[in-house]
Amino acid sequence: MKQACDLHTHTTASDGQYSPAELVRLAKRRGLSVLAVTDHDTIAGVAEAQRAGSEVGVTVIRGVELSAREYPNCHILGYGFRDGDTELARLCEKFRAGRDERKYRIVDFLREKCVEIDLAEVEKLAGGEVIARPHFAQVMVKHGYVSTNREAFDRYLDTEEFREKVKRFKADAKTCVEAIRAAGGKVSLAHPYQMGLPDGELEELVARLKGWGLDAIECYYPKYTPEQQEFYLHLTEKYQLHQTGGSDFHGERVKPDVELAALDLKFDWLLDETVS
Repeated sequence: MKQACDLHTHTTASDGQYSPAELVRLAKRRGLSVLAVTDHDTIAGVAEAQRAGSEVGVTVIRGVELSAREYPNCHILGYGFRDGDTELARLCEKFRAGRDERKYRIVDFLREKCVEIDLAEVEKLAGGEVIARPHFAQVMVKHGYVSTNREAFDRYLDTEEFREKVKRFKADAKTCVEAIRAAGGKVSLAHPYQMGLPDGELEELVARLKGWGLDAIECYYPKYTPEQQEFYLHLTEKYQLHQTGGSDFHGERVKPDVELAALDLKFDWLLDETVS
């Protein structure tokens, strides 16, 4: 079964611009039949998205994007997991608490750089339960410290110094994979290029993840080079994995160059009783 899909999107439950219901309505107008809401380290927006999906005729797959600690930007996508008191839900609560503690360290770090940010303003902008770096970036743009969100990350929020000084809780990749699988979900490795690994090291990681329960690799993503995509497709064939894809949509205010995707993907292997 193939239909127009976007299997990697974000809402105000984490660092996206639109509420879960608003995102679903955008997806409907975009012509999507299937949408996965994959907020960072939280499943708080999934229920609202599924209710909206039922109303407008979009199949919403329960999703999440977990941050693994092995490498910078090592992200694990989970799909189709159960609701309720699961190890995944408890892990997401640990992530939420870690992000909540980190926000104070971000304020202190920026103050060291003579960037004075009011945390209350960041919290008001965030709205949801997760306060993330894009929220700080938007406030920095508003007050003229940087001209774009990208500049905020390049100069302050994603530097080696920032990563060393401003840490937060992250689980190891094995824990992320096993928590998703224990909740009945499927697992995909998100945007592998962002880890910056040589092909050999990336393949070694994929082999380890496969042993822990990896189901897929995100093979379709707007910023891949043709060579990167070809290599990821090769890995799915070699390790008998499925292929996922998505836009990593956050909204034009957060990522102005990223629109919702409408990918022709097989997705029936992701479906279970939790899908609306």
